[in-house]
Amino acid sequence: MEFKDYYAIMGVARDATAEQIKQAYRRLARRYHPDVSKEPDAEARFKEVGEAYEVLRDPARRTAYDQLGSGPRPGEPFRPPPDWGAGFEFGGGAGQAGDDGRGFVFEGDPSEFFETLFGRASTMGRSAPRGRGADHHARVIIDLEASLEGGTRTLTLRVPEVGQDGRPRLRERTLNVKIPRGIQAGQHIRLAGQGEKLPGETRAGDLLLEVGFAPHRLYRPDGRDLHFDLPVTPWEAALGASVTVPTPDGSVAMQIPPGSRAGTRLRLRGKGLPARPPGDLYATLQIALPPADTATARAAYEAFAAAVPFNPRSSLGAGS
Repeated sequence: MEFKDYYAIMGVARDATAEQIKQAYRRLARRYHPDVSKEPDAEARFKEVGEAYEVLRDPARRTAYDQLGSGPRPGEPFRPPPDWGAGFEFGGGAGQAGDDGRGFVFEGDPSEFFETLFGRASTMGRSAPRGRGADHHARVIIDLEASLEGGTRTLTLRVPEVGQDGRPRLRERTLNVKIPRGIQAGQHIRLAGQGEKLPGETRAGDLLLEVGFAPHRLYRPDGRDLHFDLPVTPWEAALGASVTVPTPDGSVAMQIPPGSRAGTRLRLRGKGLPARPPGDLYATLQIALPPADTATARAAYEAFAAAVPFNPRSSLGAGS
């Protein structure tokens, strides 16, 4: 994916004020608007300028974008850091296109770069329903136990706003949020009345929280299912065994079939997230070798090698 330097596209400094950004957009929109421009790439440039303006004119998007720094060198691939934008509260009104003073409105599709950073929830062109403030949205990272157990968590959001100097700054907003039991990554929690409230509006918009999970010491969530790695000894895998495994509901016995190999996946039905219906818990077998760090252990390995001739590389055509 190509990194987009929105400041370079707009021709403004990274510390430009909101008014300077607005003036730059008006100038470039007049220059590249397809209805009036003679430039051969006018339509593409007009869309690019419009997208840059959508980001830089909104304090939330701009502040989040600035966390990425100046980006990689030209031609180098780019991927944002994991969860880089978590905790930023974005205003729904930022999705409305900018006006260049002559009625020009950006209506292009956002680039892959834009959608990767801000997601489809902030797609351009949306506006608040008449009589109420716009919805806000934020991505929040919670611990997996919050979904397994439900209950209330205290979450802190970073809310960008424009300071007296015309530049964006951050303030913190703390909320006590009830986490529904069984919620999955990517699902939303709606907080009524916690969005935008404008003078003259009858009621405030809502705040939509998109849920993501912090890394867990055991489980990897995938939708409503959970996955974890289960170490077993070589003899347990070869001969079969009953082993005790952890689940969100407590420890249970799991049967290891004889002849199991590393990577074998076993399922415990209904032991995943407590959704409706509940997910499953998958254990992926990992063969754990005892260390040959004593004379007894080395002798045991040598005896096993002599008793069970085995060449794991035979399929490669290797002689040994």
